[in-house]
Amino acid sequence: QVQLVESGGGSVQPGGSLRLSCAASGFLFNTFSMGWVRQAPGKGFEWLSIISNGGGTKNYADSVKGRFTIDRDNTKNTLYLQMDDLKPEDTATYFCYKSWIGSDVGKGCVLRSGDRNSSCSWGQGTQVTVSL
Repeated sequence: QVQLVESGGGSVQPGGSLRLSCAASGFLFNTFSMGWVRQAPGKGFEWLSIISNGGGTKNYADSVKGRFTIDRDNTKNTLYLQMDDLKPEDTATYFCYKSWIGSDVGKGCVLRSGDRNSSCSWGQGTQVTVSL
């Protein structure tokens, strides 16, 4: 059974940093692409970033490019999201996900409607609040 558990969320002032972690179990971690999405209050899911199974390919949404860095440690079955220069508009619940293949480098786990694709597996989320 796939299990994804996020941690590392919290409250931070604008300009600050947080590092999210996602501990994975129940599947062969190093064979699937992994990613992050977020959901602000009252809004749909926003795709943020994805990393291929071996870590060689990383893609980012324009809204976080240059500020967020995705990474993974396949020896620890853990996915990370380093978030720097945080802004109030980054306030949201952050979710990690497991894609359906290892070569996925796109946004397919979030549908155009803003809903999550049920073909992907999802964590329960961790809250990030950016305010003075």
